[in-house]
Amino acid sequence: MNRRIYGLENEYGIICTSDRRGGKALSIQNAVMYLFREIISGRMYPDVFLENGARFYQDIGCHPEYATPECDDVSDLVSHDKAGERIIERLSVAAERKMQADGFLGRISVFKNNTDTPGNTYGCHENYLMDRRVSFRQLASQLIPFFVTRQVFAGAGKVKSTNRGGYAISQRAQHIREEISIATTTARGIINTRDEPHADREKYRRLHVIVGDSNMSEFATYLKIGTTAIILRMIEDNFIKQRLALRDSVRAIQQISEDITCTLGILECAKQYFEQAESDPVTDQIMARWEYVLTCLETDPMQLDRELDWVIKKKLIETYVASRQLKWNSAKVLMLDLQYHNIRPELGLYYKLEKEGHVERIVSDDAIEHAMHHPPETTRAKFRGRFVKLANERKILCGVNWSYIQLYEPYQKLFLSTDPLQAEYEEASRMIYSI
Repeated sequence: MNRRIYGLENEYGIICTSDRRGGKALSIQNAVMYLFREIISGRMYPDVFLENGARFYQDIGCHPEYATPECDDVSDLVSHDKAGERIIERLSVAAERKMQADGFLGRISVFKNNTDTPGNTYGCHENYLMDRRVSFRQLASQLIPFFVTRQVFAGAGKVKSTNRGGYAISQRAQHIREEISIATTTARGIINTRDEPHADREKYRRLHVIVGDSNMSEFATYLKIGTTAIILRMIEDNFIKQRLALRDSVRAIQQISEDITCTLGILECAKQYFEQAESDPVTDQIMARWEYVLTCLETDPMQLDRELDWVIKKKLIETYVASRQLKWNSAKVLMLDLQYHNIRPELGLYYKLEKEGHVERIVSDDAIEHAMHHPPETTRAKFRGRFVKLANERKILCGVNWSYIQLYEPYQKLFLSTDPLQAEYEEASRMIYSI
């Protein structure tokens, strides 16, 4: 597939702290409900599609989750992923005002990371539309080595809270238990069997990836999605002939640091592929950035202190530890680690670095602001977003999901879309805009 649908689902950590001035205490469950209050319009369960085509809902464990609209461009996906941060940040500010009006004096802090202080994990899930003709067995065998090693440029970094302290490239890797996990189980795998394409099942499958970290860095998100898309294209074209296998993938994903042998092998294979396959400027840019990153990782990873989350954070913490003569497992360092992921621009350490021009950007602030209110123009999300905006304005009683829009009484109409690459529902448009 030269044109592919991408999507990201980020579960956010949330902390509600009490104000020193006193006031009533507030549970995390109630804090989450305040977070959703402005947009759920009286619904009992917080789950809503937004005017930009995205979905915002509460996941298991009181984690607010933002799922981007369907995107067919990697940069567009980065914009919509960042738009999710801005939407939730603005909702948290509004929630605090409502809390204060009700006598709860405190602050809601939201973090885009994958672990909490007790050691629990929550996910960043990637979704890729794929050709159904590729067998799951082939998909798993060729993707596992790539996912095991991809963390060296896609990891978010984590300070270990053990007695000895230390630092890990990935937050998610230590929680992976199986090579292949069944979608209905709680065990986390490198490859997941979940397959809900929200599209024509005869033609498409959905690759649901749960092995990756949530990234603050736009560059890391761009490279994570872009390189995976290149590998998927090669698998669909049956180009990868050599066997890239690991003796114990689960152990490898937990132990790997700077050993990028398999990733370099895949990069060389990708170069050979594009010598005979059609390329384009976007793919060329992804390939160039991929090669640049792997070259730096091989020589000195700390060169990437503008691009990769785990390197940016590591440098930040090293400077802090050295200036205050702290141990890596100290409470202050663990808090520094967490604050890197705070999505509030005035509090988050990543955003402090971004404001000072110390991190590499992929998209502009204007593009992110636009993505907060507008869906992608070239996918099914375009119509969904326009309809949600219209339904909110006109108070239309309806149901919305990824693949359908349902009008309730008095219209009793159901519009189903099985092609996420199609931006318009012609029949639905005629009907809905005549209301």
